[in-house]
Amino acid sequence: MLIGRKEEQARLREAYASQYSEFVAVYGRRRVGKTFLVRETFDYRFAFEHAGLAHADMKSQLQSWRSSLIDCGLRDCPLPTNWLDAFDQLKSLIRGLDTPKKVIFIDEMPWMDTHRSGFVTALEHFWNGWASGRKDVLLIICGSATSWIINKVIRNHGGLHNRVSMKINVKPFTLHECMSYAQSQHLAFSHELVLQAYMIFGGIPYYWKCLDRHKSLAQNIDALIYHSDGELYNEFDQLYASLFRHPEQYLAVIAALGTIRAGMTRDEIIKHAHMADNGNLTHVLNDLESCGFIRRYCAYGMKNKHAVYQLIDFYTIFYYKMVAGLDRQDKDRWLDLQQTPAFNTWCGLAFERVCMAHVPQLKAALGIAGVSTSIYVWSSRHTEHTDGRGCQIDLVIERRDQTIDLCEMKYSKGDIHITADDYRSVLNKQETFRRETRTKSALHNVLVASSAVARNAYSDEFQHIITLDQLFKD
Repeated sequence: MLIGRKEEQARLREAYASQYSEFVAVYGRRRVGKTFLVRETFDYRFAFEHAGLAHADMKSQLQSWRSSLIDCGLRDCPLPTNWLDAFDQLKSLIRGLDTPKKVIFIDEMPWMDTHRSGFVTALEHFWNGWASGRKDVLLIICGSATSWIINKVIRNHGGLHNRVSMKINVKPFTLHECMSYAQSQHLAFSHELVLQAYMIFGGIPYYWKCLDRHKSLAQNIDALIYHSDGELYNEFDQLYASLFRHPEQYLAVIAALGTIRAGMTRDEIIKHAHMADNGNLTHVLNDLESCGFIRRYCAYGMKNKHAVYQLIDFYTIFYYKMVAGLDRQDKDRWLDLQQTPAFNTWCGLAFERVCMAHVPQLKAALGIAGVSTSIYVWSSRHTEHTDGRGCQIDLVIERRDQTIDLCEMKYSKGDIHITADDYRSVLNKQETFRRETRTKSALHNVLVASSAVARNAYSDEFQHIITLDQLFKD
């Protein structure tokens, strides 16, 4: 059963109902459910469906293409020698159909573009020279290598320039959608357990599909990640190897970002990842950003050239903090890890990332859902103001109504008690922020809590306290 994706389905149906031929690009992180979305929307009925082969040469790709054409009913189908011939065969298949709209679904298209294959040129010729001149073709291309879809098709400066009529970026599930999915799979998860699972798996449907309703969450994590026969035991290596032909340089950047909670500037990445400052690094950073593994943001008051890159993929963060370098064969490994300082550090970081992934829910809880905002992080550049320790605000919401929300995120399995030291720290951040940014906007301190907040004199000093239940809003 398809959970969520109402807007995406509506757009696909709109393309189908068009009186002209349409070219649709569907992209998003690996395992996010792109293929399932397209198949469910069209009830698994296509004039032609094909998926590229991972790490295969051109000859193997063409052989697979021929097999798909035969499966879809093309009888006279010799092995094509190049992609121009291959798309000519697709034309022959389409000409023989009498359905009102011919839906062509080509999945994992980036894998088909092998070295010097001429694939993109053939795709251009098929669309510009033939399909776009008809009124009955709906071409849907899909791929997890999001950077390829964006750079080779959507931002193409050649024959495909401005040819894509609809772009659908399939995003990970929200907490609300994960809760709906858990209920559909009869997982007996409370909001607290869904949050814990989200901190590991993010909103990636495939990972949630792997959960066994007959096991507790801890048992599932042990079985899936820490046991050698677990479905996700090798997921980290497979994830990056499947997306990038040369994953080593991507992993070098990811590994560097995995060590710094606040993220790194480009210069810091060059130093820690031992990479040259050239166009290749720009390409790697853009690829990782477009695939949803990292985000690029500007610190409050800073220009774009001082952009900071931050690791945001939940599973990758979890891998570096709680899996990499550990012996994964011990029984009850996950329960044992929960007694370590590393676990508490990871929880705090992961919960911050959850909050950052749910800014619309935060805005709704603040009563500013319809207010235009800008999102930043901020850190003090003057340690003399902060006893030499520096300070950082992980989420700054600047509003058009001359108000800035300074968000403090706290994770705890039990009730949260705001102490005098906690509140002094918040006030110090607020005053340091005002002094260094020289803002004249009103500053509101906001607490986003994973558990109930015990009311006392210090908790009452926050302008807003946002609870976990509010993050689960649709």
